[in-house]
Amino acid sequence: MKRTPILLALILLVLSMPVCCAPQPVIYVIGVHDMITAGTEMEIARGIDHASGINAAAVLIELDTPGGLVTSMDGIVSAIERSRIPVITFVPQGARAFSAGAFILMSGHIAAMAPGTATGAATPIAITPTGITPVENKTVNAYAARMRGIAENRNRPAEVTGKFVTEGLSLTAEEALNQSVIDVIASGRHDLASAVDGRTVNVSGRSITMRTKNAIFIEQEPRFATSIIDLLSNPQIAFVLFLIGLYGIIYGLKAPGTYVPETIGAISMILALYGMGLFSVSAFGAILIVAGIILFVAEVLTPTFGVLTVGGVVCLILGALMFPQEPFLPVGWISDFRRTVFIAAILSAAIIVLGLGLVLKTKMQKPTTGREELIGRTVKAETDIDPEGMVKVHGEIWKASSTEPVQKGEEVVIVDVDGLTLVVERA
Repeated sequence: MKRTPILLALILLVLSMPVCCAPQPVIYVIGVHDMITAGTEMEIARGIDHASGINAAAVLIELDTPGGLVTSMDGIVSAIERSRIPVITFVPQGARAFSAGAFILMSGHIAAMAPGTATGAATPIAITPTGITPVENKTVNAYAARMRGIAENRNRPAEVTGKFVTEGLSLTAEEALNQSVIDVIASGRHDLASAVDGRTVNVSGRSITMRTKNAIFIEQEPRFATSIIDLLSNPQIAFVLFLIGLYGIIYGLKAPGTYVPETIGAISMILALYGMGLFSVSAFGAILIVAGIILFVAEVLTPTFGVLTVGGVVCLILGALMFPQEPFLPVGWISDFRRTVFIAAILSAAIIVLGLGLVLKTKMQKPTTGREELIGRTVKAETDIDPEGMVKVHGEIWKASSTEPVQKGEEVVIVDVDGLTLVVERA
């Protein structure tokens, strides 16, 4: 009988264990640490689907980006809008979310920033041969409307966020919170999870109350395939692959038989075209690039001592500067891209000039075989030549003839070849 209270206590303890040991909520973390590309879009879409599959409490997208490709940005915003679980967009300490990154920050069900961070500066720009200029008003208005639409969908001030695009407005975390552009200021992940716990958000038409206190954070590891897509969708890489593809095909046609240049050129061209398909390309810029390559080829086939090479370099640079027409590319990237273009143009010209120099050097060298090699050579008479005799050339005895008598041992110069007889005269 004395054991009854003990048994009852043990039973009550066992029954209470599931409640005490309830699983902690999971927040799935996706990091964006550089320019926004097609690879970024793939990673975020994959991460949101995976987080939904493991019943995560929320997805946390940490942004540290200067901007990127507008098509990829649109894809990311659409993936967030289709999400079945809450998506928190967050700018952690020491980071920023400018240009296309500002669009993504505004699209989160909850937008947060750490103290000392900034967002905005989403004015579209255009790359021209004379530099960086603002785009046409209709383009600015279109992206401003896109930003306002994203903000209105999340009950954020459309007028303020629209100025990110129209005026290049940038806000600190405190300014963004004061103007209701973001929902939370948090110093880190755990602080953010506690701050948003209990908030109700609208996710795909459903009201969901956030349960994120004491959450476990699981970070997404990037896949190798995504890293390749991220690399190929970079306009600089696509441009270099485009050149490699053209050169490979050109040299393959010029010297058929090995199949190595053609194979490398074809693969590079396919990869380059895939990369080009991920962003808009100016047709005029593409034509200029092709024209520059044609001029380089023409220089090789019909050397003009650099005239066509100079024209090819000019076309290549002008075409490349018009090549990427992404309005939300960061200014720093544009500077790097210009540097890449100039280096590629200079290297191309150097390769052409070096190749032509080797060709001209070969042409100027005296032939080492045949009739031309013998004419002009100085040899000694092996016998008297009057009018015929013998001379030794390369260790071989040749019949020789001369219009004037030549004594044995005298030096003579070969002036002509008549069949198997060398015509000589005194040196």
